Amino acid sequence: MERTKVIGDISELVPILRIVNTKTKINVFKELISSWKTLKEIEKKYGEEGKEALALFENIKIVDSKWQSGEHPEKVYHSYYSSFHINASCPITEMGDVLATVMMPDNEFKKIEKKICELAGEKGKFVGDVAAALNVSPTLLKGIIRRSTKLEYRGHMVSRKIKMEE
Repeated sequence: MERTKVIGDISELVPILRIVNTKTKINVFKELISSWKTLKEIEKKYGEEGKEALALFENIKIVDSKWQSGEHPEKVYHSYYSSFHINASCPITEMGDVLATVMMPDNEFKKIEKKICELAGEKGKFVGDVAAALNVSPTLLKGIIRRSTKLEYRGHMVSRKIKMEE
């Protein structure tokens, strides 16, 4: 069954563009569209970068997983979606924020992500307050949150997915 992911919020483009920003990610995603693959199969063919791609796909919820029975049960992965439908409009400045988030170097991204984790604290924090504290637009902040594996956007709150590393 083919499914289409509908993109309605411009910040949702951040993770989608991140899944196609390297040849390895594109190739892993293509394989997951066509068949179920184990982590071992992906890692054997694509190395550590393939393993990281699969973790990203799982984090942004574009892959399904199930346990494959056999002598040694293994988790297998497959793409939920075979296509995307983008139905969003925005000011050019917001598109700039989305593209800036996608193309942001990892070291710069990790610094901002750490600051947001600190601001969110254990209970989370209102998105507007975090954007004001960092002096960034709400669209840029949402894009960073959607790119992060440590943060999540719930309602109008920024929350941590995992405990902050000390």
